[in-house]
Parts: sequence; structure tokens; C-alpha cells
Amino acid sequence: MHPDTEEEPDKAKRGVAAVDRALMILSALEASPIPRNLSEISRATGLYKSTILRLLQSLQDAGYVVRVEESKYALGPTIMQLGLAYERANPLRHIILPVMQHLVEAGSESPSFHIRQTADERLCLFRVDSHHSTLDRVHTGDRLPVRRGAAGKILLAFGSDAEPGAEFDEIRATCFATSLGERDKFCAGVAVPVFSTQGRLMGALSLSGPRERFAPEDVKRMKLSLLRAAREVTTLLGGRFPV
Repeated sequence: MHPDTEEEPDKAKRGVAAVDRALMILSALEASPIPRNLSEISRATGLYKSTILRLLQSLQDAGYVVRVEESKYALGPTIMQLGLAYERANPLRHIILPVMQHLVEAGSESPSFHIRQTADERLCLFRVDSHHSTLDRVHTGDRLPVRRGAAGKILLAFGSDAEPGAEFDEIRATCFATSLGERDKFCAGVAVPVFSTQGRLMGALSLSGPRERFAPEDVKRMKLSLLRAAREVTTLLGGRFPV
């Protein structure tokens, strides 16, 4: 046996661990609206400062992180380059945003498109504000709890680790979820799934706004328009809508 053979798995594990820790650091910086110092990054990630410093050097060398104000760190220009590349290559924006804009022009509440970000969070990938004078507080890039809100219910019901329970069985049967004051007592929302090829869930398309505009007759009307939109987007993505 080659002398290096037994060491390879350990090397691979160390490599994966380093990547995981570097991603934790990037997530900690992404989650903060201002640069963070070493102690703040350590508290956010649970990593030792010595480990963070070692990984920050590699991240700085690659442009993923920049050092500012002598002892603080922020996301670097490489992150922006990746974002621009994602914008160019991502077909979702060109498919979903026109459908969302059409919903708004038809007088709907504010549409958003959410994807699963972590075990506990969802990410608002796209958002278009309605023409109504009052709006709910959701913006593109917001991270929201996956266990509160209509879009979160959709992600839980149709995700790869589908949530059990009668409520989620009903959501799977109807491809429709509602939320009245769960995330914010003054707001409400409805949501439907969007699929791509082979029935893979792409995300949740939702309408949200002030709770007083979500009476039963309003929700019924929203359901029809939202399901039509979800079918359209699913077809454009090469999928088949189940209902």
C-alpha cells in the first residue's frame, strides 16, 4: 500500500472542514449591514479567532473579503463579480420577474419569490411592490423564518425533506398555502410552489400585504391568479404543474 493512501481521507476531511468554516465566515459577513471585527465574527460563527484569521487571509487573497477600518472585515469584490455572473446566467430572473410584474399590473398584492436558504431560513430572491399605498415589509435579499409565513409552508411541504402532517398534506394536495399574521400580526400572505424538470421544487411564489386585504373572498381570488402564474412559470422552466 502506498504510504499516503491512509492519509487521503483525513486530508479530504480537513479540506472540507476548511471550506465549511470559510463559508461560515462569509455568511457572518453577509448577514451584517456593517463590517465586523474578529470578535463579532467569532461570536457569529463559533470559531476560534486563530482559525478565523487563518481563513480570512485566504479569503482576502482571493478577493472574497476585504479588511476595512484597520481591524474590521467586509465582503470583497469577488463576491460582487459572482453576483453579476449569477445575474447573467440565472434564467429565473428573466422568467419570473415578468410574471410577477404582470400580477402587479393586474392589481395584485406584492409578489415575491422565495427559496430555501438554510434549515431555518428562506431567502426572498425577487420582490415587486404592488401599486397599493400600504405595503408589507419584505425586500429582495431578506432572510425570513421558514416556519412562519405562506412561502415557508410551501418550501417545507414540497422540499426534498417534505414536512409531515395534515396541514402539509393539504398544501401538497392544493398547491396553495395561506398565512394570516404568523410572521407579522399586521400582514398576511398566500403562496404556491414553482417546479422545474422532474418535479423539482424551484421555490415559492407568494403574494403578501396588509392583513385587512386578505378576507376570504380576496384569498380565493388571489389563489386563482397565483396558481395561473405558477403554472406559467413552471411550464417555462420545463416542468409540469401537478394541479
